[in-house]
Amino acid sequence: MNKAPASVWRNPVHFLAFGLGSGASPWAPGTMGTVAAVPLYFLLVQLPLSLYLLVLLITFVVGCWLCEKTSADLGVHDHSGIVWDEFVGYWLTMLALPVSLGWALAGFVLFRFFDIIKPWPIRWVDQRVGGGFGIMLDDVLAAVYAGAILHLVWYFWG
Repeated sequence: MNKAPASVWRNPVHFLAFGLGSGASPWAPGTMGTVAAVPLYFLLVQLPLSLYLLVLLITFVVGCWLCEKTSADLGVHDHSGIVWDEFVGYWLTMLALPVSLGWALAGFVLFRFFDIIKPWPIRWVDQRVGGGFGIMLDDVLAAVYAGAILHLVWYFWG
């Protein structure tokens, strides 16, 4: 576990990369980052789908820069406290699904599962794609896995 640097609370770039400070948690920062993303999801989901997609695109692009800059500043590639990727990954997981606490919880569990287990090609990307793009991409892939399962469940049993 990497200890959160004091700059998280002083540097706005680090504060965002650390998921509004949620990644500074000494216990399971990735999970805490995803927890922090859930209430924001309930705000974002009020947007029309086209704007939700635009927010996803913008937060991904900005996230690549935030994660790259914070990693470089800290001298640690993908510091465990950098959780902006969890925010975007969770929001992508929940794309175009029914809005309810049950679906939000299912998305949380599946996204965290795939982000932690890292089945192929997620682990490959995590180990071989560097920089902020690599930090963001493995969570996007975890979101694709989780979202696909949720959409299949919704289609067949929803």
